[in-house]
Amino acid sequence: MPVQFAFEAIGTHWKIDIFEELSAERQAALLAKILARIETFDRTYSRFRDDSTVTEMSRRPGTFELPEDAGPMLDVYRRLYDATNGAFTPLIGQVMSDAGYDSTYSLVPKPLSKPPAWDDALAVSLPSPSKGEGQGEVYDVLVTTSRPVLLDFGAAGKGYLVDLVAQILSAFGIVSFCVDAGGDMVCRGPEPTRVGLENPFATDEAIGVATIANASICGSAGNRRAWGEFHHTIDPRTLSSPRHVLATWAIAPSALVADAIATCLYLVPTDVVKTVYTFEYVVLYADRTVERSEKAPVELFT
Repeated sequence: MPVQFAFEAIGTHWKIDIFEELSAERQAALLAKILARIETFDRTYSRFRDDSTVTEMSRRPGTFELPEDAGPMLDVYRRLYDATNGAFTPLIGQVMSDAGYDSTYSLVPKPLSKPPAWDDALAVSLPSPSKGEGQGEVYDVLVTTSRPVLLDFGAAGKGYLVDLVAQILSAFGIVSFCVDAGGDMVCRGPEPTRVGLENPFATDEAIGVATIANASICGSAGNRRAWGEFHHTIDPRTLSSPRHVLATWAIAPSALVADAIATCLYLVPTDVVKTVYTFEYVVLYADRTVERSEKAPVELFT
């Protein structure tokens, strides 16, 4: 019988469908490993936790050691930071917090200031590898800050965590599954998965269906986590939330990249992001027009 795990973590609902049989013992071991991995990730990267590494970085400058999984995520952030001339940045954390999306979810805005430039605040380096227990060489990432900085990895972190959970499933020998964390999805296996594209005007309806086969899809919508004049995406150049876009969906080989692109499409034209990554997409604009890539595996409803 297929297996399904459903739980709440990192502020969103998770659903993991496994289209294979697993014994009760293997199910318990797999779920425990997944939950432990999510907790470790959250304890490192969450700006909402008092005990996280990111929160410690907001208190003092210095050199901080991040786990090896920081490398791919920081690489995506740097590539898109450069491509967008700083519009896509992990240094948006203080702006988000001051806008009201803070650790207490006060939703009460304060005066906003533009974030620092990456090279003025952060230096990232990969030291020589050490030997991990039974895992070969492990590269920890060193991040040196010149000032206290509040980083925010919300634009790509959830997608990346979906990838990491998918890696755990693959390591267990599972080949057919779908991991869904609040709409950020990785689907693997011989059969494609049909995914509804939520209508931001009526969240119980869909504007179309994407067919995903061994790929990832991530969506972003301004009606989610919205308060006052802001929503979950704030442009560091204008210190305001973009209103010309209502929702975006990106399809890419990894959820890390798809999640990051779904945010970038609020900030820059699609052609800018195409200079960095190959992906398919759908963008729903405020005037209800739609832009989509030619090969997007999506059926839109009229």
